[in-house]
Amino acid sequence: MRILLDTNVWIAAFVSRGGVCSALLEHCSEAHDLVSSSALLEEYREKLIGKFRLAAKAAEGRVMLVRSIVQIVNPEPLPIPICRDPDDDLVLATAITGACNCIITGDKDLLVLEKYEGVMIISPNEFSDYERTASDAG
Repeated sequence: MRILLDTNVWIAAFVSRGGVCSALLEHCSEAHDLVSSSALLEEYREKLIGKFRLAAKAAEGRVMLVRSIVQIVNPEPLPIPICRDPDDDLVLATAITGACNCIITGDKDLLVLEKYEGVMIISPNEFSDYERTASDAG
C-alpha cells in the first residue's frame, strides 16, 4: 500500500514518542511504501523550527531521516483549489502524484473530504481498520 503521512503525523510521531503516530510511523515504514514531496518536507522542517523551537541542525536531521524512508514525488498543482488552505491542496496533489491509497492526517479540513480522486483520507486512529479492510478486499 502507498501512504502519505501528513506533516502533522510526522510531527506527532517525533514529538510525542510512544504515541499512536509513533507506532503508526514505525508500522507503515516497515509494511508499506511512504510517499512525500520536497515541499511537504520543507513544511515539516519549518514547523519543527518555528513551532517546536528545534535547532535548525536538529530539524534538518529529522528531515533527512524522513527523506531516507519516503519516496519523493514532484506534484503538479491541482487544477482548481479544493481546500481553503493551499498547504492542504499540496497534500492532495502529492498523494495523487504518488499514486497513494490513502492520506493519514489529523487535519480536520482534509478529514472532512473523506476521499479525493480515489485517495482515502483517514485519521491515524482509523488506519488499522482501513488497513484490515483493504487487505481483506485484496
